[in-house]
Amino acid sequence: MTSTAMEQPIHSYHLIAQTCLLAGKIILQNGGETYRVEDTMVRIAAAYGISGAQSYVTPTGILFAMDASVPTTRLIRISERSTNLRKVTLVNDISRRISQGKLEVSEAHRLLTEIDELSFAYPTWLQVLVAAVSSGCFLVMFGGPWHDFLAAVLAGGLGFGSMVLLHRLVPVKLFAEFVASLILGGVTILLVKSGLALNMDTVIIGSVMPLVPGLHITNAVRDLMAGHLVSGLSKGVEAFLTAFAIGAGIAAVLSFY
Repeated sequence: MTSTAMEQPIHSYHLIAQTCLLAGKIILQNGGETYRVEDTMVRIAAAYGISGAQSYVTPTGILFAMDASVPTTRLIRISERSTNLRKVTLVNDISRRISQGKLEVSEAHRLLTEIDELSFAYPTWLQVLVAAVSSGCFLVMFGGPWHDFLAAVLAGGLGFGSMVLLHRLVPVKLFAEFVASLILGGVTILLVKSGLALNMDTVIIGSVMPLVPGLHITNAVRDLMAGHLVSGLSKGVEAFLTAFAIGAGIAAVLSFY
């Protein structure tokens, strides 16, 4: 299916570059690691006969260059990032099909465009429900009494729901996480004072877990281990700031308890 770089028409170089960038953009925006983005883009280019492709990826941008008979360099800015590992999985599947010679570049670009445009996110009410139930489960896992299960569910659900709502109203993630932790801690204190919860510490620990940036921490460590120092440090700082905002919110509430 694929041809050599010298046999590619000029318009194919641009389409290949767009396909590589789109695949990398989807992975990076939805929680993929930096090294995975670079590897996917280079592999797609190689599958279409471009062996001299180079990519440089940071959490906020992708630089991609193809050193072929028609040199092409593209830069794309990443302004929003979320967690949607289903999209990452779908892009990986398309990348494998391209490497096996099963997809033409035009068809691959069309499929990637569909993945980028479609929303695979779960509805907000379901995300809040899952966060609430998982808060109760975390409470039990950390040794809290079953008596406090519903309290952790209520506090965790309100905290996560308020974070989602505030992030939509104010596009400042740290502010949303800080206020959400304030609400979470305030609800927990009210439940303890009213007698509906016994152990305030385990309720707070359990209900705050859905806000913890676990994926960011994992990706930061994996990028550092893969030698991507800039991306690893950037993601690590982002995870630290998120954890700091959550901790500051809880500490502010406890200071008035």
